[in-house]
Amino acid sequence: MIEQPIKFGTDGWRGRIADDYTFANVRRCAQGYAQWALQTYGAGKSVVIGHDKRFQSEDFAATAAEVLAGNGLKVFLTNGATPTPVIAFAVPATKSVGAINITASHNPPQDNGFKVRNHTGGAIDPEGLVIIESGIPTSDGVKSMDYDKAVKAGLIEKFDASTDYLANLSKLIDVQPIKDAGLNIVMDAMWGNGAGWLTGLLGGGKTTIHEIHNSRNPSFPEMKRPEPIPPNVDVGLATGVRMGADCVCITDGDADRCGFGDEHGKFVNQLQVYGLLALYLLESRGQRGAIVKTLSTTTMLDKLGALYGVPVYETGVGFKYVAPKMTETDAMIGGEESGGFAFRGNVPERDGILANLYLLDFMVKTGLKPSGLVDLLFSKVGAHYYDRIDTRCTPEQREQVKARLRSAQPSTIGGLKVTGKNMTDGFKFVMEDGGWLLVRMSGTEPIIRVYCETTHGDLVQPILADGVKIAGL
Repeated sequence: MIEQPIKFGTDGWRGRIADDYTFANVRRCAQGYAQWALQTYGAGKSVVIGHDKRFQSEDFAATAAEVLAGNGLKVFLTNGATPTPVIAFAVPATKSVGAINITASHNPPQDNGFKVRNHTGGAIDPEGLVIIESGIPTSDGVKSMDYDKAVKAGLIEKFDASTDYLANLSKLIDVQPIKDAGLNIVMDAMWGNGAGWLTGLLGGGKTTIHEIHNSRNPSFPEMKRPEPIPPNVDVGLATGVRMGADCVCITDGDADRCGFGDEHGKFVNQLQVYGLLALYLLESRGQRGAIVKTLSTTTMLDKLGALYGVPVYETGVGFKYVAPKMTETDAMIGGEESGGFAFRGNVPERDGILANLYLLDFMVKTGLKPSGLVDLLFSKVGAHYYDRIDTRCTPEQREQVKARLRSAQPSTIGGLKVTGKNMTDGFKFVMEDGGWLLVRMSGTEPIIRVYCETTHGDLVQPILADGVKIAGL
């Protein structure tokens, strides 16, 4: 039987469970990763393996552990479903050379994934991903050791990854003022790994936390997928209104992404959240340092950078670009449009738990509710408006859209003059107000995304409509 090639996307590989995402293919991916780890770091090293709450994720993680053990690598295997940022922090904490994370993050319930990380706990750069992908063998090339034998040989060790992560978290933020603030918080864990974390960190004080979607349910009811954007967050936002909450904190399926809702049940979009987090660090915490952003996120960061005298670096989409740039520049914060944000003092990995804590601390330090924080941000940089359209596509459609966009030279979009075009990662058209339209192929799903940001609230939908038209969707 001819085995299909496995293609890595933004973070690794994702597939449909029981279709291409099988135990045999997970073994093949693990062998490719093991070869890369041995070539890059040498023999006798260790790797962290963790997983989310999707269907059979713990079994896929154990399977990957058997392969790494078969290649002579020590495996620290998490003792249960563990947030991605906690898995990432465990890499330097255990002096490991990388991590495998069995998760499809925000994908639909039918999917699972195979995320890979390097010795920093952050994403592997594009060149490293190519090496891993090219080294994935057929099943005949997989080395594996029986799980029980590997445990007895000391090559697989289960551990609690939370201890070191929580110790570092206490250095990054003092949660006591949040506990004492008497906030009423709704926490939507989206049936994922973020369940129980804010409650554990903030419980026992005057602040109250009501969790929803906090058990294991791999079908993710009441949402299309565990992605912290509307309409998936609508039940959480409505719960916040019903309970008179001061805010709604949200984490995605593996808790590396942050979502946020205000006191009126209105979603605070991902670009606004990134602006708020940067403003919090600059203004409330007095920090200074580089800001790293993908080209799909907000120009509000450029304005904050100019206002506070800090450099802003723009990268391609995905933490395979953001993480190396953060490490290179010792960045204060790095993030992307998807709601993933990483912070200095932590590993260069998205952390939805810490991002939510920082937003809560911003509320406490300013005495403002979320809508007031957005007003504060806009008072610094002006109002900005954003939206996104996702369209499923075939590989043939992707190529047709790319061909159309390469030759596209629109003079106006949404009635605004086009002043530039950026083809670094996708097709980005810059407009006269400093806003932009981006058409890009997802690196994790068969989806074409059309995004825009503008300073004209009434032009968001016309801009998106023109983007769809230019792409021929």
